[in-house]
Amino acid sequence: MKTRIAAILALSLLVATSGAFAAPGRAAKGAKVVLVAGRPSHGPGEHEFNAGCKLLAKCLSQIPGIEPVVVTGGWPGDESVFDSAKTLVFFMDGGGGHPMIHKDHLQKLQKLMDQGVGLVCLHYAVEVPKDKGGPQFLDWIGGYYETGFSTNPHWKADVQSLPTHPITQGVKPFALNDEWYFSIRFRPEMKGITPIVVAKPDDRTREGHSSSPRGPMSHIVQAKGRDEVLAWAVERPDGGRGFGFTGAHFHKNWGDPNFRKLVLNAILWTAKQDVPAQGAETTVSDDELRENLDRKGR
Repeated sequence: MKTRIAAILALSLLVATSGAFAAPGRAAKGAKVVLVAGRPSHGPGEHEFNAGCKLLAKCLSQIPGIEPVVVTGGWPGDESVFDSAKTLVFFMDGGGGHPMIHKDHLQKLQKLMDQGVGLVCLHYAVEVPKDKGGPQFLDWIGGYYETGFSTNPHWKADVQSLPTHPITQGVKPFALNDEWYFSIRFRPEMKGITPIVVAKPDDRTREGHSSSPRGPMSHIVQAKGRDEVLAWAVERPDGGRGFGFTGAHFHKNWGDPNFRKLVLNAILWTAKQDVPAQGAETTVSDDELRENLDRKGR
């Protein structure tokens, strides 16, 4: 009997952390969090959407009352996986090829947002075209990366302080090298937006020394000495919550406890779940960081 119970528990964990085994549309036993991972992108250790989503799901599965479900390969073939979800997490390539803006996906997401479902967009997933996805992202998460206005250099953000917010509970200041986007296109006057991660790029970073610039940066040069918002939260009039996070280009950064905790806290907050006073406490080993990496060669 003990062996059988152990087998059932093991299978339950597998279902909760793998899109291949998650039954779309089934009733969730806890607060359902759907994490959608994009297709392989960039080099090894970069844009590891599959490994990143499965690692976050593994961490979330350790939190009582949370049921994470991972979808891999981009937009789900069976959209009923979104049924009864408390929040959606998208971690994938964005821009003109963003899966969230293809076909009728914006309309389908709008229906979910109207129901108060939360939305989290990580890294490249915060980028959409100005005329297709931009207006929706302003409503849903408060801002987005706009080509020709925003910029995407690799730099070390020194986060010296954090605001008082459920997302920052238990999170200590940190400094990490990442492809931190800034000059995000936000709602006018930052209406309804709470900056969560703020840091000040140095002049060299501002002048456009980026590994993969996506548009002119002349306006960035004029903003020297300004603090930049790298992650933010919003509470929508429909009752839903949104969170934008520009980091996570490098998969190794999930190994930083404060970086990871902040995103896990944000997922809980957008799902309208209580964030523990000390934040989402999880541990991640080096072996776990190497799990589920895409096969990209050297």
